[in-house]
Amino acid sequence: MKQQSTPRHQADQARQRVRVGMIGLAAVVLLIGLASAIFSTVSRERPVSPAITVGGGVVTRAPAPTPSAGNEPLAELGVTPSIANSAAVADQR
Repeated sequence: MKQQSTPRHQADQARQRVRVGMIGLAAVVLLIGLASAIFSTVSRERPVSPAITVGGGVVTRAPAPTPSAGNEPLAELGVTPSIANSAAVADQR
């Protein structure tokens, strides 16, 4: 049996749709707020120290290799000036 569509019934349906929409919107805002709080907490944590303790001793990271005349692939290709040439120019000034 088909229900008649009365103005009161239509108003009730409209209120129900608005209620469901508002609950959905509130849920999305709540999830975004929760995610924001989690990510801000993670970003406030102390960074991990680069030193690692092994058996009571501290092992640190090795220093980055400094470029030398034999370790400059871009200078060998002629893309950038080499360190040796730059040092020679700086010494002449």
